[in-house]
Amino acid sequence: MDWSDIILIILATTILVLYIRLMRKNVRLKQLADEAERSRQESEATEQRNRQLKQEMTNNIAHELKTPVSSIRGYLEILLGDHPVEEERRRYYLDRCYRQTLRLSDLIQDVSVINKLEESADLFPRTTVDARHVAEEAVAELSEKAAIADISIRNRLPDMPLNGNHELLYCIFRNLIENSVSYAGDNIQIVLETYSPQSNLHNTAPSTHYYIHFYDTGSGVPDEYLSRLFDRFVRIDKGRSRQNGGTGLGLSIVKHAVLFHGGEIYAKNRSEGGLEYFFSLKKQ
Repeated sequence: MDWSDIILIILATTILVLYIRLMRKNVRLKQLADEAERSRQESEATEQRNRQLKQEMTNNIAHELKTPVSSIRGYLEILLGDHPVEEERRRYYLDRCYRQTLRLSDLIQDVSVINKLEESADLFPRTTVDARHVAEEAVAELSEKAAIADISIRNRLPDMPLNGNHELLYCIFRNLIENSVSYAGDNIQIVLETYSPQSNLHNTAPSTHYYIHFYDTGSGVPDEYLSRLFDRFVRIDKGRSRQNGGTGLGLSIVKHAVLFHGGEIYAKNRSEGGLEYFFSLKKQ
């Protein structure tokens, strides 16, 4: 073998190595291009989904505003009309107007909270707060309404100090209790207590979360609604919800508030009857 053969072998080997490297780079570039394309598609899908959610919420809000605004307008047109209105009827119409303005106020407040949680959650200040004490505030606030329906509320929660937001914690407990008081039926019990998740039963490491079990002994909900229970404007009984003043946003706020506090939440019907929620809150 002379020098020309050796040089040819070296050149061929070099070309082969460069070709292999080039092919590897092409494969890597294709992988990067595919990843970028998938990322772009996922981003577009997310943006599309967000646009749809915003459009749905806008449509729902417009629908929810339509009824109270129309009612207020109708009552005021009667009161301001050419025909005199008896004092008793006048007071009735004014009372209905007032109730509809309260409903509008609640809706605006709930929409504001959800938008703030989704877009600017960091605007909610955090401080040391005890979840049990906040739950007790909600119980006290709704005790009179519960007593009318012969509903007992038992708060068995221990002290639960955490770094959280008082307003959002209050929304969690108030909305859960108010839902049960309004829709679960009369002569029932509402209970707040702790539980141990199955995954932690044999774990000796200290838990980073509090685990709360909330349940009522009422009527529960149809199973087909359970997966949508925390969606916006979901009403199981639309007529009764509006009659009781519900905005359809309470449980959506609950879910967002639990997520804000580093936890998760899910609901199911109790085998003994009633609806139960399991949720967690991150410890301080």
